[in-house]
Amino acid sequence: MEPIIPPILNLKILFPELLITATALVILLYDLILSEDKKTTLACLGLLGLAVSLVYSIIMWKTGVSTYAFNRMIVVDKFTLLFNSLFIVASFITILISINYIKEEGVNYGEYYTLVLLSTVGMMLMAKANDLMIVFLGLETLSVSIYVLVGFLRTNLKSNESSLKYFLLGAFSSAFFLYGIALIYGATGTTRLPDIARFIENTPSLLSNPLLLAAVGLLLVGFGFKIALVPFHMWTPDVYEGAPTSITAFMSVGVKAAAFSAFLRVFLTSFSTLRADWAMILWILSVLTMSLGNLVALVQENIKRMLAYSSIAHAGYILVAVTAGGDLAITSIIYYLMSYTLMNLGAFTVVILYGKRGEENIHLSDYAGAGFKYPFLSAAMAVFMFSLAGIPPLAGFIGKFYIFSAAVKQGFIWLTIISVLNSLVAVYYYLRVTVIMYMKEPIKDVGELSFSIPIVIALLITTFFTLHMGILPSDYLNIAKQSIAMLLL
Repeated sequence: MEPIIPPILNLKILFPELLITATALVILLYDLILSEDKKTTLACLGLLGLAVSLVYSIIMWKTGVSTYAFNRMIVVDKFTLLFNSLFIVASFITILISINYIKEEGVNYGEYYTLVLLSTVGMMLMAKANDLMIVFLGLETLSVSIYVLVGFLRTNLKSNESSLKYFLLGAFSSAFFLYGIALIYGATGTTRLPDIARFIENTPSLLSNPLLLAAVGLLLVGFGFKIALVPFHMWTPDVYEGAPTSITAFMSVGVKAAAFSAFLRVFLTSFSTLRADWAMILWILSVLTMSLGNLVALVQENIKRMLAYSSIAHAGYILVAVTAGGDLAITSIIYYLMSYTLMNLGAFTVVILYGKRGEENIHLSDYAGAGFKYPFLSAAMAVFMFSLAGIPPLAGFIGKFYIFSAAVKQGFIWLTIISVLNSLVAVYYYLRVTVIMYMKEPIKDVGELSFSIPIVIALLITTFFTLHMGILPSDYLNIAKQSIAMLLL
C-alpha cells in the first residue's frame, strides 16, 4: 500500500485571507458587547485588518514570491497579489463610505462589516485559484455574503426583492458553473488548471470533444453572470437599484474584478490552445454587451440604473481585450479594472453623499443645480463621469486607449470600430449628468448634506487616483505588466 502524502499547506501565503477572516469573526463577536453609539469601532477594526493585509501583500509583491500550496491548488504570484490588493482597496473604500450611510439607514450592525470582509476573502480566493474547485469555493464565499448584503435594508421591499432575485439567479448560474466543472473533470480527469491545459494541448478543436465543448460553454455562463455579460445581465439593473448604495458600489467593482481575475486565469491557462474556438464567441458577446449596456443607459432617469447599465457596457469593453489576447491586452485589462474600481466607487460615493434616509435622491433631475450649491462634490462627480466616458487625460481614457490598441494590434479592426462607436454613445449619458448639475435650475431642495470624515477621505482617494492614473499612467501600466509576466509563461 502506497503511503498517503499530506499536502503542503504553507499557511503563510494565505495570511491576508486568514487575517481578514479573523477580523470578520472578531467584529462579529465584539458587536455583541458594544453599545449602539460605539459601532464605528467595528468599522475601524475592519479597516485595520484590511490595511495590514494590504501591507503584507505589497511586501510579498516586492519580494517577488511565486509559490504554490495545497497540492498546487492555490498559487501566489504577482497577478494574484495585484488583484488581492485591488480587492482590499475596494473593500477599504466601501467600509469608509458605509460608516455614516448604514447609520443613517438604521442598519448599523456589525454583521454588515463581517459580510463585506468575508466577501473580500471570496474574491481573493478566486484570484489565487489554480484549481476549478478553489474558483468555485471563492465564488460561493463571495456570493453568499453579497446575497445577504443586497437585502440588508430589511424594511425596504425593493432591497428584499433585489436580494431574492440575485439569490435565485446566482444559485442558478452557480449550478451551471459547477456542472461545467464536473464535465471538465469527466473530459480531462482533473480540475487543476495546468493539468487541464496539458490535456487540451492534444485536443485540436473543441468540436472533436463534445464533452469539453459543453464544459467550456457552462463555465462561460457562470462567469458571464458574475461579469454581467449579455444575455446574463438581466439581474444587474434591478439588483443595483434595490441594494444599499454602498453595496451597489462594492458589487460593481469587486465582484466584476474577481470574476475577471478567475476568468483570465482559467481561459488563459487552461483553454489558451483553444482560443480559435472561443474567441469568436467572446467577440459576439462583447459587441452585444457593450451595445445593449450603452443604448439602454441612454434612457435611464435613475442614476443607479444608469450606472448599472454602464457597468454592463464596461464589461463589454474589457471583453474586447480578452478576445484580442496578448500581453498588451491583458495588461490593459488589469489597468482598466484598477481605474474602473476607483472611478466607479467615486461616482457611487457622490450618490451616497447626495442622498439621505428615506430619500436617496437618485433621480437625475435631483442633481440639477448641484454644481453651484456643492461645488467640490459636483467637481468630483464631473471627474468620475468624464473618466467613465473616456475623456482625456483621465484614467478611463488611458484604459480604453490601451484596450482598443491591443485589439487593433491583434487584427480585430471591426471590433475596435464598434467599441469606439459605443464609447461615443456613452459620452452622451455621462455628460448629461454634468450638464444637469451645472446648467439646470434646481427642481427641489435637497437640503443639507452630511459630509462625514470617512466618506470625504474616500472621495479624496478616488478623485486623486482617477486623475493621477490618467495623467501619469506609466507606473500603473508597469505594475500591470509585471503582474502578468508569470501568467503568460
